[in-house]
Amino acid sequence: MTAVTMSSDGVKSAPEETSAWAPLKIAIYRNLFIAQLVSNIGTWMQTVGAQWFLVEHHSSATLIALVQTASLTPTLVLGLFGGVFADLFDRRRLLIVIQTYAVLAAAVLAALAFTGVLTPTWLLVFTVAIGCGSALTAPAWQAIQPELVPREQIPAAASLGSVTVNVARAIGPALAGVVVLQAGPAAVFALNAVSFAAIIVALRSWKRPACAPLGERESIGLSILAALRWVRHGPVTRRILLRSALFAFPASALWALLPVTAARHWHMNSCGYGLVLATLGVGAVIGVALIAHLRRLFATNTVLAGSAGAYALGLLVVAIGPFGPAIPLLLVCGMAWIATLTTLNAAVQLSLPHWVRARGMAVYLLVFSGSQALGSYLWGLIAAHFGLAQSLLAAAALLLLTAASVAVLPLRPETGTLDLTTSTAWPTPTLVFQPDPNDGPVLISTSYHVTDERIHQFTAAMLEVGRSRSRTGGYRWRLYRSGEDPQLVIEEFTVPSWAEFDRQHSTRWLASDNDALASALQCTVDGRAEEHWYFALAGPAGVLGGPLRTSASASSAAPFS
Repeated sequence: MTAVTMSSDGVKSAPEETSAWAPLKIAIYRNLFIAQLVSNIGTWMQTVGAQWFLVEHHSSATLIALVQTASLTPTLVLGLFGGVFADLFDRRRLLIVIQTYAVLAAAVLAALAFTGVLTPTWLLVFTVAIGCGSALTAPAWQAIQPELVPREQIPAAASLGSVTVNVARAIGPALAGVVVLQAGPAAVFALNAVSFAAIIVALRSWKRPACAPLGERESIGLSILAALRWVRHGPVTRRILLRSALFAFPASALWALLPVTAARHWHMNSCGYGLVLATLGVGAVIGVALIAHLRRLFATNTVLAGSAGAYALGLLVVAIGPFGPAIPLLLVCGMAWIATLTTLNAAVQLSLPHWVRARGMAVYLLVFSGSQALGSYLWGLIAAHFGLAQSLLAAAALLLLTAASVAVLPLRPETGTLDLTTSTAWPTPTLVFQPDPNDGPVLISTSYHVTDERIHQFTAAMLEVGRSRSRTGGYRWRLYRSGEDPQLVIEEFTVPSWAEFDRQHSTRWLASDNDALASALQCTVDGRAEEHWYFALAGPAGVLGGPLRTSASASSAAPFS
């Protein structure tokens, strides 16, 4: 087991670090790891083929940079829906369906290229189409990782996931450069279609255990609102998202402008460009091998700051130097990229409970990929209007600011340490009638008795409870103090329906949420609280405050312990 320890400036890994290769001992994880590696090699070959197709057609720097934008933009539109589908449906079957779509889209692109009718516009259209498959796949793929490995191996699994990307980055571009030189981009597109099939084969071999139903299935709209509510009221998750955007936006300049740099600054052909990308990939693989040692030596926030600074140095040399001196800095860029990605990816996976994991990962991927997509487009515009070197230098300056910002906007100390197991401590309501799932809205009122001496301490503790209520489905949360009994404090919040309250107290309330409530109860006179439930009443003009099947109302009480 890996015990997480804290440091004064952030979260550090434990001295007894789980082996970086431990997840590969699990057969199904190993099968999916190999399949993902094959698929990622195909994806990187596709990227090189697409970018070099545009280079051969004498496209502008802006249009070439749009290849990355076109592949990442679908995440902005569909990424959150992918998370919703992954939380609502069987993730294995969902992944098989989406990968089948990706095979077909890549095959059609290859056919157009082989017949000679492919244009730059149609290339970008199909890049978007394939990107839609990736946007829908990524949340489900990330969400199944904790199903495949024990919790203590999640950071190692996150690093190994990055290995597949970066070994593919080392192999795919070099292989694509040779294939493009010998057979043209069409052959690369065809090989990408074949690579998607590897994921399907591996998924069909996975006998995923059936999951127990969690009650009435949420609608897509409510599922999206639940995910956004979790992020809005989750300070740990919000900080991870902020750090990912601050890094991804300037760092995207290198990936977007590298083909232009290789062709026009270093005067390379497709094989040379493949070598450049392979150098970055090798650096990333070295970074994966070193990241466990870095976590033992440095706090997580120090790793993030150092990675941003090192990446900025690499951009500086790429902007103004020849290829030879840039090689070691490209290796450093690959190491810095992977150190940041594995750190943030593991942090978000360890901070999301099961019920919202895929949707939370979708939001994370949306922010990271969206920042890359927007950055790629803007850096391409800057390069077209002000010059390639100026664009890369501006991105390097922003990365230095990103490194400095860790001092004031670090990952929060509790990142990855909260107990995410579902709590059963919230009492089950006992009502005088059985509500329909859609009845509501429901007002929950909880009373506490607190002395004057501890009222401020109680209020401070309840603020964290209020965030928990809001994260898990409540809104309009407030604390009130009685004007008649100075020791009486009332907590009130509303949920949209009885079904939503059932999800809140039975599947969404975590042990860490209950720990916050327990801290507040320690400030009360008797360590107890009484909870009441009130349903909206239908009046002469219709429903007062929300829909309700009947004009009756109900209230009851139960003690917390």
